[in-house]
Amino acid sequence: MDEGASPGQIESRRIYTGKIVSLDVDTVRFPDGSTGELEMIRHPGASAVVPFLSDPRGDDPQVLMIRQYRYAADGYLYEIPAGRLDQGEAPRDCAVRELKEETGCTAEQVDYLITLYTTPGFTDEKIHLFMATGLSTGETKHEVDEFLDLQPMPLSRALGMVERGEIQDAKTIIGLLFAAGFRAGR
Repeated sequence: MDEGASPGQIESRRIYTGKIVSLDVDTVRFPDGSTGELEMIRHPGASAVVPFLSDPRGDDPQVLMIRQYRYAADGYLYEIPAGRLDQGEAPRDCAVRELKEETGCTAEQVDYLITLYTTPGFTDEKIHLFMATGLSTGETKHEVDEFLDLQPMPLSRALGMVERGEIQDAKTIIGLLFAAGFRAGR
């Protein structure tokens, strides 16, 4: 690698700006000093929350899943509540908002779990995962393009669905496994 030339962006061109994402073509310097162009999907980030309807340390706690239509997946997926960060919004606030909008629930406690990159090969999107406990029910506030229904289930069933490949959404798989393994003591 050239002395003084560190890896990173040299320049960026915006190709498209959409409602949810933008597309840039970046010229980058790689660790070996060579350069190239990469297409990058820019995303403001998101938060997701694993909602527990009962004590997560209990015998077989109940989780509140959603079953949501996803065009990109050509059908319905089981997911945990999640959504895009609004400009300037804190990740925890986003998780609280999305929990309320998608499930109607508010939580006594919302704990941070982990932050992950969704697909770092082509996007800078990060999802901040949380766990919610002490839920109270209320009214949902779905967006016009959200088609979902609530699916409460024992954590053991959700974990079995992960194992059998019935839950295919990455943030949901990571959230459930992280909460079960590190917070619920499974």
